[in-house]
Amino acid sequence: METTAVDKKMMEESRRISYPKVIKVWLAIGVFMVFMQVVIGGITRLTGSGLSITKWEIVTGTLPPLNAAAWEEAFDEYKATPQYEQINEGMSMGEFKFIYFWEYFHRLWARTMGFVFAIPFFYFLSKGWIDKMLKRRLLIVVALAAVVASFGWIMVASGLIERPWVNAYKLTMHLSLALVLFSYLLWTTFKVFQPYSQVINSKFLKKGAFILISVLALQIVLGGIMSGMKAALFYPTWPDLNGEYLPEVLLESANWNVENFVNYDKTSFMSALVQILHRTTAYLLVIIGLIYFGRGIKMELPKMFKISLFLMLGMLIIQVALGIFTVINSKASIPVDLGVYHQAGALLLLGVVLFLNFQLVNRPETSRCG
Repeated sequence: METTAVDKKMMEESRRISYPKVIKVWLAIGVFMVFMQVVIGGITRLTGSGLSITKWEIVTGTLPPLNAAAWEEAFDEYKATPQYEQINEGMSMGEFKFIYFWEYFHRLWARTMGFVFAIPFFYFLSKGWIDKMLKRRLLIVVALAAVVASFGWIMVASGLIERPWVNAYKLTMHLSLALVLFSYLLWTTFKVFQPYSQVINSKFLKKGAFILISVLALQIVLGGIMSGMKAALFYPTWPDLNGEYLPEVLLESANWNVENFVNYDKTSFMSALVQILHRTTAYLLVIIGLIYFGRGIKMELPKMFKISLFLMLGMLIIQVALGIFTVINSKASIPVDLGVYHQAGALLLLGVVLFLNFQLVNRPETSRCG
């Protein structure tokens, strides 16, 4: 792997790109908070808490009910939802407070992220520590966060009318947007910590890393759909699906209709289809990951890149194991702990694969002034 004159010039320029340590710590905290927001969202979903707060009150919703009358009012509003009428009828106030807590905590964490981001941002900007490149990227982060929050309410609203759960497709869109936000902020953090990577001129590694991130993105989307449809409850077995490797419901041409895709909770058709797709994509991802690791580890590469290869392989194996354990333990309900670990593992794997890509394509966008 040769370093060209252009690469050397860019590397010399990149050495002049330096951000204060406090900026790096701030961005790292931001990445952690977005990571935790997705994890808390997973807990909220798995505990059936997402519909416990029926209003989207950006300012007044900062405070929870503070007295018995306020709690009764919130509980009465929840009693008018399909989820209460069809699933939780007769639940106690204590049970309601439990699900209310997780949805409230999920929203409170999002509000806290806003303060943690906004206040230091204006301070750092006044100090001249944020250059044009970073300012531009951070404004995009703000825009993405606003879109994620807005779609979060669209998702919640979908479960307040007919279904006792949020719409699986809207949940998947909300999760996907949150992961786009996580990925963009993480990439921005990479650029601040490491404005320029050591040059790795390998078409195989670059193309392979792109394929990895593309298949992983598809897998995460399928995982969101599977989660939203609670598909694991229909086929809680592995490696087969209730004794079949290709469920009979998928072989009947009459089942391939728009109705089954839209009203996915009426039959087991979509649960079978999304399980097949999610499992198949997982196998494909493992094969690609093993090939990539096997060839990459034999090359002469920077130490950090080789460490990333081991992290990628390790997280890939852990994710597959977590996915299998989550499915086979979804007998009557999806286990909250395993489901949350599996979702968190997806984020960690995404982060590692993003770092692989970053080391292969990173170039400085601009140099700092002053």
